[in-house]
Amino acid sequence: MGSATTQALAGTTAALGSASGVDIDVARELFAAARSVGDTSALSGALADSAAAPAPRAKVVADVFGAALRPVSVSLLTAAVSERWSSASDMVDGLEELAIRAAAVAEPAAPVEDELFRFTRTVAENPELELALGSRLGDASAKGALVDTLLTGRSSEAARLIVSSLVQQPRERRVRQLVANAMRVVADQRGRTVATVSSAAPLSDAQVQRLSATLSKRYGTEVAINTVVDPAVIGGVRVQIANDVIDASVSTRLAELRQRLAG
Repeated sequence: MGSATTQALAGTTAALGSASGVDIDVARELFAAARSVGDTSALSGALADSAAAPAPRAKVVADVFGAALRPVSVSLLTAAVSERWSSASDMVDGLEELAIRAAAVAEPAAPVEDELFRFTRTVAENPELELALGSRLGDASAKGALVDTLLTGRSSEAARLIVSSLVQQPRERRVRQLVANAMRVVADQRGRTVATVSSAAPLSDAQVQRLSATLSKRYGTEVAINTVVDPAVIGGVRVQIANDVIDASVSTRLAELRQRLAG
């Protein structure tokens, strides 16, 4: 990710923070706009053209989306395309992230991170589902409908919207990667980060709370815990936060001991 894109993401996030009236329909419109821009190279190229002044790019947004979307959605899209992005693909990713953040804002009390995590586990445990959602040959709208069927009554509207939207435009990304990244974006929007903790046996509520408090102190932000039971861990825990891995598992210590003995 280039420095221009980093700054552009910060700018679009700030615009969302200043917006009012952001509900689930706004998030839905932003996802639809991101798909439209991603599917049309001429449109994405025009909106990401850093050589053009912001005003002409804003006019493109107004001409293409002004009549179809609500004013707050158009305003957020305009703010996004007015930023300078490192590439057109980065801008499409940025529009998608804006939509994910809007969904998180729309349902602040919903446990969206936990619901997204549970969906990644469902996909990981069901190769046929992963193939159906990840196949390049499948119809995009059918994939979205499949997600809606799976999650209706089992998750919040925000989580359903995020997953069903992402699987319709994977752009060479795996389903689990898409949803895991969305989980991190939602957590960031809510001022926290997410840790995935693997252990040989389920952790008690008290253990989860202690671990969350310890990690929150270490990282200087609230840390939400997602747990995975993995018998291969044997004992102890393995913690992953973004690219950081804290491995205190017995299996890893045994592997290190074997390596030392093998000399």
